[in-house]
Amino acid sequence: MPATLAGEPSPAGRQAETPADKPGAGGAPALPWGPAAGTTREDPTTSAFPTKVLAALRLVHLILVATLALVAILAAPLPAGAVEAVRVTPDASAIDLTPAIERYRSEGDEIRISTAPGRDGIVRRIAVKAREAGTRPEWIVFALTNDTDEQIERLLVAPHFRLVGSGVVWPDLGSSRVVAITASEGFRPEPEATTDADVFTITLDPGTTITFVAELRTPNVPQLYLWEGDAYREKVNGLTLYRGIIIGIAGLLALFLTIIFVVKGALIFPAAAALAWAVLAYACIDFGFFQRVFPVNEAAERIYRAAAEAVLAATLLVFLFAYLNLNRWHVRYSHVTAFWLLFLAALVGLAVIDPPVASGVARISIAAVAGIGFVLVMHLATHGYDRAVMLIPTWLLLIAWVAAAGFTVTGQLATDLVSPALIGGLVLIVMLIGFTVMQHAFSGGAFAQGHMTDAERRALALSGAGDVVFDWDLVSDRVFVGPEVEQQLGLKRGTLEGSASEWLDHIHPFDRDRYRTSLDAVIEQRRGRICQDFRLRSASGPYHWLRLKARPMVGTDGEVIRIVGTVADVTEAKTAEERLLQDAVHDNLTGLPNRQLFGDRLEAALALAGGDESIRPTVIVLDLDRFNQVNESVGLSAGDSILLTLSRRVGRLLRPQDTLARVSGDQFAVVLLSEREPDRVLAFADMIRRTIATPITYADREISLTASIGLTLHDAGAGARGEEFLRQAELAMAHAKRQGGDRIEVFRPTMRSDRDERLTLESDLRRALDRGEVKVLFQPIVRLEDRTIAGFETQLRWDHPRLGRLAPAAFLPLAEETGLIVNLGIYALERAGQELAAWQAALDVEPPIFATVNVSSRQLLRHDLLQEVKTVLARSGVLPGSLKLEFAESLVMENPEYAAQMLLRLRDLGAGLSLDDFGTGYSSLNYLQRFPFDTIKIDQSFVRQIGNGRRPAILRSIVKLAQDLGMEVVAEGAESESDAIELYQLGCEYAEGVLFGEPLSPLQARQLMGAAPEAA
Repeated sequence: MPATLAGEPSPAGRQAETPADKPGAGGAPALPWGPAAGTTREDPTTSAFPTKVLAALRLVHLILVATLALVAILAAPLPAGAVEAVRVTPDASAIDLTPAIERYRSEGDEIRISTAPGRDGIVRRIAVKAREAGTRPEWIVFALTNDTDEQIERLLVAPHFRLVGSGVVWPDLGSSRVVAITASEGFRPEPEATTDADVFTITLDPGTTITFVAELRTPNVPQLYLWEGDAYREKVNGLTLYRGIIIGIAGLLALFLTIIFVVKGALIFPAAAALAWAVLAYACIDFGFFQRVFPVNEAAERIYRAAAEAVLAATLLVFLFAYLNLNRWHVRYSHVTAFWLLFLAALVGLAVIDPPVASGVARISIAAVAGIGFVLVMHLATHGYDRAVMLIPTWLLLIAWVAAAGFTVTGQLATDLVSPALIGGLVLIVMLIGFTVMQHAFSGGAFAQGHMTDAERRALALSGAGDVVFDWDLVSDRVFVGPEVEQQLGLKRGTLEGSASEWLDHIHPFDRDRYRTSLDAVIEQRRGRICQDFRLRSASGPYHWLRLKARPMVGTDGEVIRIVGTVADVTEAKTAEERLLQDAVHDNLTGLPNRQLFGDRLEAALALAGGDESIRPTVIVLDLDRFNQVNESVGLSAGDSILLTLSRRVGRLLRPQDTLARVSGDQFAVVLLSEREPDRVLAFADMIRRTIATPITYADREISLTASIGLTLHDAGAGARGEEFLRQAELAMAHAKRQGGDRIEVFRPTMRSDRDERLTLESDLRRALDRGEVKVLFQPIVRLEDRTIAGFETQLRWDHPRLGRLAPAAFLPLAEETGLIVNLGIYALERAGQELAAWQAALDVEPPIFATVNVSSRQLLRHDLLQEVKTVLARSGVLPGSLKLEFAESLVMENPEYAAQMLLRLRDLGAGLSLDDFGTGYSSLNYLQRFPFDTIKIDQSFVRQIGNGRRPAILRSIVKLAQDLGMEVVAEGAESESDAIELYQLGCEYAEGVLFGEPLSPLQARQLMGAAPEAA
């Protein structure tokens, strides 16, 4: 890089510069109108020009010279002022030149600058050309002064990569900084061969001030230091030793964690090993070890550096996920982690294309993992998660490391030692992670290794069961119970420890005798076991249920010396048991007694009335008029709210000795003991009628209801049992409803002859299930392709004691209206599941045998249907989808949105779904696609048209539609062989009817399927 100095001969083609403060060699240039050069000037007194004119001309001359000089300066490529020199002394081992350098950017391949003033104070001009034409490089300029009497030799060092100030977004990943350096005088700076920095040897002669112009390869020079040679080599050797130690520790740690992974095999160990290997790779690249082993160019080094940071972020995230076992807390954690890892994996590929962008995103990701991980660790630690508690110190150190790294890359920490210190801190973090993982791997001692004595195994089992030790030392009359019971009851430590009599003081008074008797029995008999439930009083007052399981220990003299066992808290189980008892005799919606409890209380009232003439019970039955219409207009949930409101209204009219019960859907009954006189009883019944007639406000609308009320006075029902007493009131209520409703009727014996067959059937139907009169039959469903039995349709028959066997059409509508269809449907569902399980166990075919059960509207509208189906499927163990529920087309289309939701939930439980009587009603194809039916049953009316010789166009369309929707087709009413043949030709898969046999009993069906008949 040649330079031209003022005052020296200029090479050809170059113009020599004149020092700025030295007179020119030829003085000022001659004016065009002045005397020629070399002529003798005249005396001012004899000059033709006056003195003032000459002075003015000189002033103009000076202004013109200054203007020309200014124009020349502006025309030069980026001229610069004089550089301030840095003083170099022999005892200075290192000088930071970074603040002293001046940066320039030339528009061409040449830069002209002013040198620093020399010892003589002269500022010279220097022009420097770039090594390669057309590059337009960046330049830096600095000046050094040696004011001593000896020559000074120093090393000028510009590191390729420096973490300090590298930046977060688009960071500087390192590169060769200086192409060449030109000195204004003296020795030419000579480069030295190094891999991690640009190093030049600079020689300063005594008493000289030298300006240096450096051509840059990159716009940025993160650091420029002037080192004494031995000091620089000592620093490099020291850092090399430190780096070797750090890399050695990191390598051993990665190898050790890999061995742990091979030995243990759990997920956290490969995650920790991967993190250790990632830290080792990052340290090798940052320390330059990797570049020495595998020589790479600068572009590849930047790619490796960016990829190492991305892999470090990914392995840190994997370790956090694996160690905290985040997938056990929420599946969303797994999704977020997987997406994050895919993103970081893409960063590794991005590092090949744009390393700075990949590195910046990786650095942000490391900070995000540290921050989010800290929140997760603290959250899980506060919830008692042991792994999170163990990780707190390590993660706090990681947070501190991330903060220090952030200050470093942003330039707020500028010490040279901060970068290797950060790498050492990262290795320390991995070391702490390794210790944490090893603690987790080998915690538990003998328990983890499985080497336990029998006593240790028993102690571990007792701890796992959660029971508390109970020990009564009979010799010293001392009771010991674990402190967990006292803590649970809120008692002070040692409260329950004492004599047996003190222990009894804490037991509920009703349980003391039973508890004492059981203990005395095992003491007297010297054998046996105790399993006793009792209640202990807590410090706040309420009692807790505890279960004692213990047995006596006999001494050498044959007497009982101790009673030892365990105590467990069974309060929740007892509460659930009481709740079940409550639900068994009370209505779920209103909490009122149900029909069974009402009958029991009525029997008790009648029994009391038989011994005390002052007790004259009256039964009142009230039924809401047209309540089904209310349900249809406002919805089922609103109907439930109305029933609850009415029950509370009527309940407020009663006295403590009276009983209000809900005996069916919208029917209530009252046992009235507070009133004896008939007039007062009728007045009370009228009060109930008027209370129900009061409008109910619901959702900004008023709903008016009426009730039909029937009652039986004690005199009219004298001698009758409770069930007959209630039936008389129901007859009176039915008479009131036939009269138009909203009225009160008192039972009269003449009503018995007026009751129609419907009431008789209703009354008999209520007892039919208990008497075993309802039978379940199975209609065969045949596969038309091979005429084998594919399944059965469940049908109900009622063997009435007086009317004989009744078909479903004779009693199912009545059951639907009265709500008895629910019990009948549950009965049919249970029997179908039981028989289907026996068929499938006896006949293993593919597809499996199925059974269909009809579901009524009352059942569909009940949320309990889901639980009932779930219970039947669980108990029977039938194959999924083989127990099919049949829904009539008109039923599902009454409320298609609600039906669609219920059907989806039933299908998820494992029940099959069949659409019955398809084609007889109106079905929207849009809804039909939404309903998850797997079978369509074609009504028999379409099949009969085949026998009449009509073209089965509609039937063919229905079959085609079902096939397009992926549903199976069952045709009902196949009566002849020609029906079966034509149905098969149309595409029907299954058929049922008299052609294939009458409905079979469970025993006949089992014999046909080869199942064990004795299980029926």
